[in-house]
This record gives sequence, structure tokens and C-alpha cells, in this order.
Amino acid sequence: MISRATRLPFVLKTNYHPFAYHPFAYRGFHLSTKSFNSTKNNSTKESIKSESEKSSDNESNDNNNKNSFGKSVLSNTAILFIGALVGTSWASFNLCKNPPEFLFPHTSTLPLSSTLSPNYGDSNLVITELKKFLKSDQVSESKDEIDNHADSYFSTDHPTNNEKPDAVVFPETTEEVSKILKICHDHHVPIVPFTGGTSLEGHYITTRRGISLDMSRMNKILSTHKDDLDITVQAGVSWEDLRDYLQPFGFLFGPDPGPGACIGGMCGTSCSGTNAARYGTMRENVISLTAVLADGTIVKTRRRPRKTAAGYNLTQLFIGSEGTLCIVTEATLKLNVIPKYENVAVVSFPSMLDAADAVAKVVQSGVQFNAMELLDSEMMKYVNQSGNVTKKYDELPTLMFKLGGNSSKVVDSITNDIKDICVDCNCGKKNFKFASSEEEKEELWTARKVALWSTMDVGRSIYGPDAQLWTTDVAVPISKLVESLESTRKMFDQANLNATIVSHAGDGNYHTFIIYPKSDTEKVNKVVQKMVAHALELDGTVTGEHGVGIGKRDFLIEELGEVGVDVMRKIKFALDPLSLLNPDKIFKIDSEEKRSH
Repeated sequence: MISRATRLPFVLKTNYHPFAYHPFAYRGFHLSTKSFNSTKNNSTKESIKSESEKSSDNESNDNNNKNSFGKSVLSNTAILFIGALVGTSWASFNLCKNPPEFLFPHTSTLPLSSTLSPNYGDSNLVITELKKFLKSDQVSESKDEIDNHADSYFSTDHPTNNEKPDAVVFPETTEEVSKILKICHDHHVPIVPFTGGTSLEGHYITTRRGISLDMSRMNKILSTHKDDLDITVQAGVSWEDLRDYLQPFGFLFGPDPGPGACIGGMCGTSCSGTNAARYGTMRENVISLTAVLADGTIVKTRRRPRKTAAGYNLTQLFIGSEGTLCIVTEATLKLNVIPKYENVAVVSFPSMLDAADAVAKVVQSGVQFNAMELLDSEMMKYVNQSGNVTKKYDELPTLMFKLGGNSSKVVDSITNDIKDICVDCNCGKKNFKFASSEEEKEELWTARKVALWSTMDVGRSIYGPDAQLWTTDVAVPISKLVESLESTRKMFDQANLNATIVSHAGDGNYHTFIIYPKSDTEKVNKVVQKMVAHALELDGTVTGEHGVGIGKRDFLIEELGEVGVDVMRKIKFALDPLSLLNPDKIFKIDSEEKRSH
């Protein structure tokens, strides 16, 4: 896409001069010729005059010729200037009225081949302006701060040294975010949002330097509407702090991703967690957003009613956009009532096929569950080895359930229904365990909560402190879950990789945690690509909740097709024509970009 404001002069640069053959230029030439002929005639008449008269006349003629020549030059210059002004105005008017299609295509999509490399400005000019209106501790250029915002141990993509941000900025209000973005827009400097720093696919990695916008100071709960079961919070509020705040009211917020995740980033990736099968993802739990667009414009996507048919659904457009369309500053969230009674059940199976069969039958039965998690045998082995739990689990494929309701009878009924299904799927009655107290409930669910940390602990015991972690996710139709899981496990075993699998089985989404030495990075990358490709073959998706980021851009084309991605790119350039907001994420914006992912 070519920006009219910044790229048109460069596109039109040419050796052709628009007024080189203008009619007024010819007229100026004729005037000069006429003056020359007039001077020649005067010289002929002088031959019949006396020398004294000639001398006098010559002086007079010289003065006349000088005056005539001066007037001619002034006249020609004025005419050329007026002609240039008229011509330029006419050309500008005609260009605006009928812009050429090669400059401003009248198409509904934007292929990568039609884009030009972004032209970014000097971050130092932005930093200087920001320091004029922000407090001294709101703008940091320290190496430690920049490094902390440039990369993470968990990320699947890492920046080079010349890709790190030039500064980290800490806004405290929506108005400050707006002013920061206006300044960045004026100077063509890119901005990458940062909240909890827990994303996994390189979402907050700066690829074009610029500004890292840390939203952590915007961590206020703005209003709670208990009667309406909704709450408005700033983007820097962590979901764990929100959970603790809501508990005394008897409310909960559905999504429960990894520790440290904040509302802004959760909106950006449309994340979910273990509760997704019961309460949905962020898409189902956000009522409205306040966001700032690339040029600093503040927009509120809708009001607070649970339903609306008014206009485009900007809320859903912005959720999952990974900071490429706007910076989310506030969100109004849907709340749920905490079940009066809830229990936890843990069930082990002789094979992954039996466990996946139980998952399908539970879903098809219509029995209500709050969470259903599937951990493979390797995961259960790592949980035991890590020492993060107080009891030993069977090192077999294991299902973990959260079951809730308004009465103990309802919970008991649900528990019995699920137990019957699991027994039919070869779990064995002795392998179905459920909590008899709050302490036991917490203990049983701990195995799921520490899955990632257990994998990391065992990995470090194998490879030492430099052990690398690669975690990613896919989702498939529930009927294809067992095929996908078994295929992925086979890939890991054939590649001799230490890896575990955890699945949000209720919606067909699963995660893999791979621990490896740095020398195996390319091998791990190839296995992950095969895993994602197989999920697509099963009519699945490249990511259920982590998002695309940088790591899965090429796979997005395989999932949606070139046209689907080109439509997204068109929307991106419509809202952010200078490509300032989180550039290079979700899809490529530059046909000349050479990144490996």
C-alpha cells in the first residue's frame, strides 16, 4: 500500500518536467525573438545619421534595449510562474479527483506484492518530545529496561540486537497513550504494546526498533456493576488480580491463561485457558473496548448492553488483532457467578485412545463441566519427577475435571455421569478419583497448574540451566483430537525430543512443551512445523489461543488462503497506513522482509 501523504512524491519522481512544453513557454520565446528583431531594424536606420547623432542615439538605444530586455525577462518569469502555479493546481486537482489505480488500487484485498517497504523515522525525535510532557520515570532508555521488553525465555522468536526498541514508555492514562501515538505518527516511528510479557509467539518482539509501550501502570479497576455482572478495567490489570478482587463478590472472570497475563494482551491474542469449554475465550467475555488508533484517535467500540445490533462489531475486530490495529487501554468484561459447589476429579486411562474416546463421549453426552484437561503420560511423569506435587500420580494419560453447580446434588449427579462414561472407556473404577475436601480439591488440580513448570524443571535437570523451552499450540475438531495427539507424540519420539502435551480437551485445543539444548533449535522448529501442518490437514487451526505473532505467519496463509490474509492486510492498512502498530505480526507488511518465520 502506498501512503498518499508520504510516498506519492517518491512514486512520481521522474526526469519529465511538467512545464517543459507548456504553451506559455513558447510565448516567452516569441517575445524574446521580437525584441531581437526590433533591435536589428534600429541598427539599419542608424547608417544615414551623422556620427554625433549616432553616438547620442546609441546611448539612448542601449538604455532602451536594457529596459526592453529587463521587461521581457520579468514578463517571461511572471508568465512561467503563473503557468506553473496553474499547472500544478490542475494536476493536483485531477490527481485527487481521479487517482490512478496503480497508486490507489480500487480493490478489496491487499496482496503482499502490492506493498512497499515502510519508511520509518527517527525515534530520538519522538523520545525528545515525549520527555517534554511525561514524567522522568515514564520514559526509559536504559539497557536493562530495553532488554526486558525485547525478548523472553518463553518466546518462539527472538530479536536481533538491531531490532530492539529504542525506548520503553510507561503511559498512565488513555489520554497519554493518545498523545504518545500522535507524536509517533507525526514522526513515523513504530510502537509495540507490552502488558504482562507472557506471550509466546513473538508478539511483543520489536522488529523495527521504535517504542515499546508498557501498559503495566494502567492497572486500575475503573468501575464494577454488580447488578449487571460486568466490570471495566484498564489494560494493565492482571487476570489473577482481577480474580482476587472479584472473589468476595462471588463473581469470576471466565478466561484463566498462564500466570502474569494482563487484560490488554489477553484481548490482543483472544486467549482463554482451562475454563474455555465452560465460559469461552476472550471473544465471548469482552463487552466493549476503549482503544487508541495509530494516529492517536480514541475510540470506544460500544456501550454496556450484553447484546447490540448497532453497526460494525469493532470489539470483535480488535480482539485477536495482536496490537496491529489499535492499542487497547480499557475493557468492559462480562462476569459469571462462582458455582456454589465445585469438585475436582482425576481419571487415568491405559491409552491416549481411551482418554480421547472419553473426551468425545463426555462432550456428546451434554453433561456440563467447568473444565476438562488431558495430560499425556510424559506430562504425568514430569509432574512426579519435578517434586511440585505432594502426591504421586499414575504415569498414564490422565483427564482432570472441574465439575460445578448450584447444589451438591447437582455436582454429585454430574460426577456420576462422567464416571460412568470414563469406566465405559476402560479407565477402571479405581482410577477415577474425586476430592472429598477443599484441600484435596486443590491438591488434585495442582498437577495441572504446575504442568509447564514441571516440564521446565525436568528439562533443566537434563540439559542444565541453558535448557531451552519451545511451547506452542494447535486446535482440531474434537473427533480428530486423538489422531492429532498420537501423531504429535510420534513426531517427538522419532526426533528424540523431550516433550510433554497438555490439552484443553473440551474444545480440541492442546499445547506442547518441548525442552531441548540450543543446538537442537532447528530440529525442534521442523518438528513443530510438521505438527502444525498435520493439524491443518485435520481441518484444524494453527493456534487455539496463543495467537499468530511472528512464528506462525506462513501457516496462517495455509489455513485461510492468500485471499483471507490479503483481506486482513487491507484492513490493517486502512486503519494504520504507515504500518506503525506492531509491524510484522500476524502477516507480512513488507514484500522485501527476509525473516525466517
